[in-house]
Amino acid sequence: MSGALVQRVSALPGGPLDVSWLPAGAPRLPLGRIRLHWEPASRAGWDVTAHLGLATTEVLLASWPAAPDNWPRLVHPTLHEVTGLCAALAVATVALDLSNRLAEV
Repeated sequence: MSGALVQRVSALPGGPLDVSWLPAGAPRLPLGRIRLHWEPASRAGWDVTAHLGLATTEVLLASWPAAPDNWPRLVHPTLHEVTGLCAALAVATVALDLSNRLAEV
């Protein structure tokens, strides 16, 4: 497995993260999707990283080195904000495209 694809982030602080496993060799992340990867830290806890899919590439969204065992609660606020921003940008993009099409008529 290469990590987990975030499917849904609860709106409740500390709420659950719904994920699905990504197999090794999975294709690039779709626009606005987040992949989590975690592995044991060298001394204690977990090294957690989050990558965000953009239109033409993936970028490192955040990293939490040596996060405690309850790391999902630690990463939750960041994932919640980013998924909200991506959803808002998707709506704005559709609205802009519609506006442009209507202006051409």
